[in-house]
Formats: sequence, C-alpha cells, structure tokens
Amino acid sequence: MRLHLCAVGRLRPGPERVLIDDYLQRFNRTGRALGLGPVTEHEVEDRRGSGMAGEAALLQRASPAGARSVVLDERGTLLSSPDFAALIARWRDDGTGDLAFFIGGADGLDPALRASADYALSFGAMVWPHMLVRVMLAEQLYRAANILSGGPYHRV
Repeated sequence: MRLHLCAVGRLRPGPERVLIDDYLQRFNRTGRALGLGPVTEHEVEDRRGSGMAGEAALLQRASPAGARSVVLDERGTLLSSPDFAALIARWRDDGTGDLAFFIGGADGLDPALRASADYALSFGAMVWPHMLVRVMLAEQLYRAANILSGGPYHRV
C-alpha cells in the first residue's frame, strides 16, 4: 500500500524537514517487508488565495484517484499508536492500494474535504502547527510499521 502525505505549504530546510526525512526513510525501510510504502510527499500552495476551498481542491488533485483519504483534524478520532498500526494494517489487508493523509494550512481543512474523507484522525484536542503535524504523522507512521514488524521502537 502506497502512502501519500498531502499537505498545504512548502516545508523549508530546518529541523522539521530533518525529522520528517528521517522518519519517512525509517518507515520506507521497515514498511517495505510489510507491504507498506513508499511514502510520497505532495506539497501544495494556493497562490490564487482561494482559501480553504482552493487548498482542498489542490490537496485532492495531489492525491491519486481512488485513494483512501484520511484528514488530520482535531475533531477526528483519537487512536493509540497500536490502534493506528492496526488500522493501517487492516486497510492494507482490505486491498487499499493508496492511502492519502491530508494536512491543511494555517486555517485548517475545508469542511467539504473533511466531510468527504474516509477517516478523520486527531492528534489531540489541541491545535498543532501544520508543520509539526507533518513531523508527528511521519513519526507515527514509522512507529506503526515498527509495531507491525514486532520491532523494539514502540514500548508500552
């Protein structure tokens, strides 16, 4: 199952970029044997200033047709790391070919995109900067692959 990280905004060189690259490289290495990956990043920018609706259209275009969609939103479902790993494994085992994660910009995600998503995932009730959400998602993807492979990274 190929994964797509679709996010509003361009990530500049810096600590977030280093962390994301590290976690995604680890995920791709660990996930390969599990039928997971690679993760492809798709960064979009709304240069026309169309707001959340314009960003949503760009995000949807960045995602492959037929991909299962997951929005990152504080109103979504809270999962433990093992439950997140199990969800990814279930989607993989159900035959999902592409899994797209959508991360909005400073104003969040368009309500229509949220409503049309297959799943809404929350990293807590707090609002996180979208650049940190990318880091957190990359880490949780690696953690999920490690859990599924029986590796030592995740400790209870």
